[in-house]
Amino acid sequence: MALKKGQPTPPSHSPGERQDARNLETLLQTLLDEDPSKRRWAARDLAEHPAATGALVSRLRRETDATVLQVIVTALGCLANDEAIRGLIDCLYSENAMLRNTAIEVLKELPDPVAPHMGELLHDADPDVRIFAVNVLESLRHPQVEAWLVEVILKDEHINVCATAVDLLGEVGGPQSRDALAALKQRFPEEPYIQFAADLALKRIGVE
Repeated sequence: MALKKGQPTPPSHSPGERQDARNLETLLQTLLDEDPSKRRWAARDLAEHPAATGALVSRLRRETDATVLQVIVTALGCLANDEAIRGLIDCLYSENAMLRNTAIEVLKELPDPVAPHMGELLHDADPDVRIFAVNVLESLRHPQVEAWLVEVILKDEHINVCATAVDLLGEVGGPQSRDALAALKQRFPEEPYIQFAADLALKRIGVE
Protein backbone atom coordinates (compact mmCIF):
# COMPACT_ATOMS: atom_id res chain seq x y z
CA MET A 1 0.00 0.00 0.00
CA ALA A 2 1.42 3.41 -0.99
CA LEU A 3 2.24 5.78 1.82
CA LYS A 4 0.12 8.94 2.00
CA LYS A 5 1.88 12.20 1.29
CA GLY A 6 3.39 13.64 4.42
CA GLN A 7 3.24 10.34 6.34
CA PRO A 8 6.63 9.63 7.93
CA THR A 9 8.45 6.52 6.78
CA PRO A 10 8.58 3.95 9.59
CA PRO A 11 12.12 3.53 10.91
CA SER A 12 13.86 0.31 9.93
CA HIS A 13 16.66 -1.38 11.80
CA SER A 14 19.11 -3.96 10.56
CA PRO A 15 19.38 -7.14 12.61
CA GLY A 16 21.70 -6.59 15.54
CA GLU A 17 21.78 -2.81 15.03
CA ARG A 18 22.26 -0.82 18.21
CA GLN A 19 19.09 0.99 19.25
CA ASP A 20 19.87 1.83 22.89
CA ALA A 21 21.16 5.11 24.26
CA ARG A 22 24.90 5.39 24.80
CA ASN A 23 25.01 7.09 28.20
CA LEU A 24 27.04 5.32 30.87
CA GLU A 25 24.13 4.20 33.05
CA THR A 26 22.24 2.68 30.13
CA LEU A 27 25.35 0.98 28.77
CA LEU A 28 26.10 -0.60 32.14
CA GLN A 29 22.56 -1.96 32.30
CA THR A 30 22.79 -3.24 28.73
CA LEU A 31 26.03 -5.04 29.56
CA LEU A 32 23.86 -7.35 31.70
CA ASP A 33 21.22 -7.91 29.01
CA GLU A 34 20.24 -11.46 28.05
CA ASP A 35 20.86 -10.66 24.37
CA PRO A 36 24.56 -11.20 23.47
CA SER A 37 24.37 -8.69 20.63
CA LYS A 38 23.25 -5.98 23.06
CA ARG A 39 26.02 -6.90 25.50
CA ARG A 40 28.48 -6.73 22.63
CA TRP A 41 27.35 -3.22 21.63
CA ALA A 42 27.49 -2.09 25.25
CA ALA A 43 31.00 -3.45 25.79
CA ARG A 44 32.22 -1.72 22.66
CA ASP A 45 30.79 1.64 23.68
CA LEU A 46 32.02 1.32 27.27
CA ALA A 47 35.58 1.48 25.93
CA GLU A 48 35.05 5.26 26.05
CA HIS A 49 34.17 5.26 29.76
CA PRO A 50 37.02 4.68 32.25
CA ALA A 51 34.42 4.55 35.03
CA ALA A 52 33.10 1.33 33.47
CA THR A 53 36.37 -0.58 33.90
CA GLY A 54 35.20 -2.46 36.99
CA ALA A 55 31.95 -3.49 35.35
CA LEU A 56 33.78 -4.75 32.26
CA VAL A 57 36.22 -6.77 34.36
CA SER A 58 33.35 -8.20 36.40
CA ARG A 59 31.45 -9.15 33.25
CA LEU A 60 34.59 -10.69 31.77
CA ARG A 61 34.71 -13.20 34.61
CA ARG A 62 31.26 -14.61 33.90
CA GLU A 63 30.61 -13.89 30.22
CA THR A 64 29.83 -17.05 28.22
CA ASP A 65 29.53 -15.67 24.68
CA ALA A 66 32.86 -15.75 22.82
CA THR A 67 32.13 -12.69 20.70
CA VAL A 68 31.21 -10.62 23.74
CA LEU A 69 34.36 -11.79 25.53
CA GLN A 70 36.50 -10.61 22.64
CA VAL A 71 34.88 -7.18 22.63
CA ILE A 72 35.27 -6.82 26.41
CA VAL A 73 38.97 -7.68 26.17
CA THR A 74 39.41 -5.16 23.38
CA ALA A 75 37.55 -2.52 25.38
CA LEU A 76 39.81 -3.10 28.38
CA GLY A 77 42.80 -2.71 26.09
CA CYS A 78 41.44 0.64 24.93
CA LEU A 79 40.97 1.80 28.52
CA ALA A 80 44.41 0.49 29.55
CA ASN A 81 44.23 1.80 33.10
CA ASP A 82 45.67 -0.28 35.92
CA GLU A 83 42.37 -1.99 36.72
CA ALA A 84 41.92 -2.89 33.06
CA ILE A 85 45.46 -4.27 32.79
CA ARG A 86 44.94 -6.41 35.89
CA GLY A 87 41.71 -7.70 34.40
CA LEU A 88 43.53 -8.66 31.22
CA ILE A 89 46.34 -10.32 33.18
CA ASP A 90 43.75 -12.38 35.05
CA CYS A 91 42.83 -13.88 31.66
CA LEU A 92 46.24 -15.58 31.57
CA TYR A 93 45.01 -17.86 34.35
CA SER A 94 41.84 -18.83 32.48
CA GLU A 95 41.17 -22.31 31.13
CA ASN A 96 39.57 -20.65 28.09
CA ALA A 97 42.30 -20.70 25.42
CA MET A 98 40.50 -18.19 23.22
CA LEU A 99 40.24 -15.73 26.09
CA ARG A 100 43.90 -16.20 27.02
CA ASN A 101 45.12 -15.73 23.47
CA THR A 102 42.96 -12.67 22.90
CA ALA A 103 44.24 -11.10 26.12
CA ILE A 104 47.85 -11.86 25.15
CA GLU A 105 47.40 -10.16 21.79
CA VAL A 106 45.94 -7.06 23.48
CA LEU A 107 48.64 -6.95 26.18
CA LYS A 108 51.36 -7.08 23.50
CA GLU A 109 50.22 -3.67 22.29
CA LEU A 110 50.43 -2.00 25.72
CA PRO A 111 54.13 -1.86 26.65
CA ASP A 112 54.03 0.96 29.18
CA PRO A 113 50.95 -0.18 31.15
CA VAL A 114 52.12 -3.82 31.11
CA ALA A 115 55.76 -3.25 32.06
CA PRO A 116 55.16 -2.72 35.82
CA HIS A 117 53.49 -6.14 35.99
CA MET A 118 56.01 -8.12 33.94
CA GLY A 119 58.38 -8.94 36.79
CA GLU A 120 55.55 -10.48 38.81
CA LEU A 121 54.30 -12.47 35.83
CA LEU A 122 57.74 -13.86 35.01
CA HIS A 123 58.05 -15.10 38.60
CA ASP A 124 54.56 -16.56 38.86
CA ALA A 125 54.35 -19.97 40.53
CA ASP A 126 52.59 -21.43 37.48
CA PRO A 127 55.04 -22.16 34.63
CA ASP A 128 52.24 -21.85 32.10
CA VAL A 129 51.63 -18.27 33.21
CA ARG A 130 55.36 -17.57 32.89
CA ILE A 131 55.23 -18.93 29.34
CA PHE A 132 52.25 -16.72 28.56
CA ALA A 133 54.22 -13.75 29.93
CA VAL A 134 57.05 -14.55 27.53
CA ASN A 135 54.46 -14.75 24.75
CA VAL A 136 53.42 -11.20 25.64
CA LEU A 137 57.05 -10.10 25.31
CA GLU A 138 57.10 -11.32 21.72
CA SER A 139 55.71 -8.05 20.37
CA LEU A 140 55.99 -5.83 23.44
CA ARG A 141 57.90 -2.81 22.19
CA HIS A 142 59.65 -2.03 25.45
CA PRO A 143 63.37 -1.45 26.10
CA GLN A 144 63.43 -4.04 28.91
CA VAL A 145 62.33 -7.00 26.77
CA GLU A 146 65.83 -8.40 26.28
CA ALA A 147 66.72 -7.95 29.95
CA TRP A 148 63.56 -9.78 31.02
CA LEU A 149 64.35 -12.68 28.67
CA VAL A 150 67.93 -12.89 29.89
CA GLU A 151 66.69 -13.12 33.47
CA VAL A 152 64.36 -15.95 32.47
CA ILE A 153 67.05 -18.09 30.84
CA LEU A 154 69.44 -17.45 33.73
CA LYS A 155 67.07 -18.19 36.60
CA ASP A 156 63.93 -20.08 35.57
CA GLU A 157 64.11 -23.78 36.44
CA HIS A 158 61.40 -24.93 34.04
CA ILE A 159 62.74 -26.10 30.70
CA ASN A 160 59.63 -25.13 28.72
CA VAL A 161 59.75 -21.58 30.03
CA CYS A 162 63.43 -21.32 29.11
CA ALA A 163 62.79 -22.85 25.69
CA THR A 164 60.11 -20.27 24.96
CA ALA A 165 62.37 -17.45 26.14
CA VAL A 166 65.44 -18.56 24.19
CA ASP A 167 63.41 -18.83 21.00
CA LEU A 168 62.39 -15.19 21.38
CA LEU A 169 65.84 -14.10 22.48
CA GLY A 170 67.18 -15.47 19.20
CA GLU A 171 65.01 -12.89 17.46
CA VAL A 172 65.46 -9.84 19.69
CA GLY A 173 68.72 -10.50 21.53
CA GLY A 174 71.97 -8.61 21.09
CA PRO A 175 75.61 -9.17 22.08
CA GLN A 176 74.77 -8.60 25.75
CA SER A 177 72.82 -11.88 25.70
CA ARG A 178 75.78 -14.07 24.74
CA ASP A 179 76.92 -14.93 28.26
CA ALA A 180 73.38 -15.78 29.36
CA LEU A 181 72.91 -18.06 26.34
CA ALA A 182 76.17 -19.85 27.10
CA ALA A 183 75.09 -20.25 30.72
CA LEU A 184 71.75 -21.66 29.59
CA LYS A 185 73.54 -24.38 27.64
CA GLN A 186 75.47 -25.31 30.77
CA ARG A 187 72.29 -25.41 32.86
CA PHE A 188 70.60 -27.89 30.51
CA PRO A 189 73.46 -29.90 28.99
CA GLU A 190 71.27 -32.95 28.29
CA GLU A 191 68.43 -31.10 26.59
CA PRO A 192 68.89 -31.19 22.78
CA TYR A 193 66.35 -28.48 22.03
CA ILE A 194 67.90 -26.02 24.48
CA GLN A 195 71.31 -26.68 22.95
CA PHE A 196 69.95 -26.18 19.44
CA ALA A 197 67.96 -23.03 20.23
CA ALA A 198 70.80 -21.44 22.20
CA ASP A 199 73.30 -22.20 19.42
CA LEU A 200 70.92 -20.73 16.86
CA ALA A 201 70.48 -17.59 18.96
CA LEU A 202 74.24 -17.25 19.39
CA LYS A 203 74.73 -17.65 15.65
CA ARG A 204 72.18 -14.95 14.89
CA ILE A 205 73.73 -12.61 17.41
CA GLY A 206 77.18 -13.31 16.01
CA VAL A 207 76.03 -12.55 12.48
CA GLU A 208 74.66 -9.24 13.62
